[in-house]
Amino acid sequence: MDSDTSSALQNDLTCSVCMNYFLDPVTIDCGHSFCRLCLYLCWEEAQTPRRCPECRGVSEKPDFKTNIALRNLASIAREARAHYINRSEEQVCVAPKEAKGLCRDEKDMLSALCSESPEHAAHSHSPIQWSAEEYRGKLLKRMNSLWNMTQEMKNNLKQEASKTQSLKDYMAIRRVMIKAEYQKMHLFLHEEEQLHLNIMEREAKEMFQQLKESERRMTQQKESLKGMLRELTDMCHKPNVELLQDLGNILERSESVQMQKPQPVNPEVTSWRVTGIQDMLKNFRVDNVLSAETISLCISLPNGVSAMFGGDRDSASREPQRVQSFAVWGTHTFISGRHYWEVDMPNCSMWILGVCKDSLMSDTHLIVDCEEASLLYSLKVNDHYCLSTKCPSLIQYVKRPLGKIGVFLDYDNATVSFYDAENGSLISSLVSSSPFSSPLKPFLGFDSP
Repeated sequence: MDSDTSSALQNDLTCSVCMNYFLDPVTIDCGHSFCRLCLYLCWEEAQTPRRCPECRGVSEKPDFKTNIALRNLASIAREARAHYINRSEEQVCVAPKEAKGLCRDEKDMLSALCSESPEHAAHSHSPIQWSAEEYRGKLLKRMNSLWNMTQEMKNNLKQEASKTQSLKDYMAIRRVMIKAEYQKMHLFLHEEEQLHLNIMEREAKEMFQQLKESERRMTQQKESLKGMLRELTDMCHKPNVELLQDLGNILERSESVQMQKPQPVNPEVTSWRVTGIQDMLKNFRVDNVLSAETISLCISLPNGVSAMFGGDRDSASREPQRVQSFAVWGTHTFISGRHYWEVDMPNCSMWILGVCKDSLMSDTHLIVDCEEASLLYSLKVNDHYCLSTKCPSLIQYVKRPLGKIGVFLDYDNATVSFYDAENGSLISSLVSSSPFSSPLKPFLGFDSP
């Protein structure tokens, strides 16, 4: 083969990003080929849309299959280059580059003569080319695993950033709710109010710091993963003999990097007792608010929230935004005034509590659109209990009560508040955007314990 042809063939088998023979090559929409991880790392740093690093053409596909023919040709070229470098040297078993085979038991490189020595005669041997390709394949698998973990860290970083913004919005709204609670009390409670807010601000500062630290750890882990990817890539590009000689503990170190996976933060605000609130609420207490008879409940939850509350699971699967459950409704209908009642919450992970329009109820069924009710509900998400409200739709970053929950309805001011009845702390206070105009009835929906 003449030099021009050989040079052209070498160029066709070389990745234009790393300038080495292809490793796990892929061919993109425009026809150009690159090492898979070289392409992914280019796209990782670039803005959308994804473009070819060579011709800048737009690539629509997010993933590609390995170009097997190109991979095999690159492997042959890589071995041919190593053979060309070593072919003029004597075969003496004193330097690794002159080895002819690999002792798979001792991981030693041997000449043909040494492989028959008593020390290695009982061991299994394999040719250098075969061994290098085998370990190169293992390195590529580990690189792909590290890349997938890098993408997972990228997604987790986005989620943590989203939690930070959500927590900021929540803390702003909760600040308003806490101030409103203290406005119900006498002016002499002002010092208690300020103390409560200061504690909440200190807690928020700590949680923001925890989220910031979590983002820092995830960013650091992402960079460590990318650094290990580059180190493994460099290792794969080495000639066979050098690759086997320098393997060392790189696979163990890469596995160790993967095991250092930071866990997401679940912010939780301490629910401090609102001084005097329990004594005030006793003035508006109503007993035996909920009926002992159960009914069928069909309820539409806010967008982005999916839950199952028991009942007919098959019917729920046909309508993914609606859930089937059992419920008890109220024995009272409220058309004015202030009313407070307590509910012994069932021992289950999912429940929904609140008030809705009396007109929505029939003898056997309760159909509730979340826009027509003031709700507090509990869902279990990733082994973490999450409280949310509707309306307005808002995640509540407080611990889920395990006992009684108090409900305070201020009909004239269009407000529904929920309390942890055991310690007198506020869970949430919902203020309607328009005055209540229809009779309201309490209800409780729950999944079977």
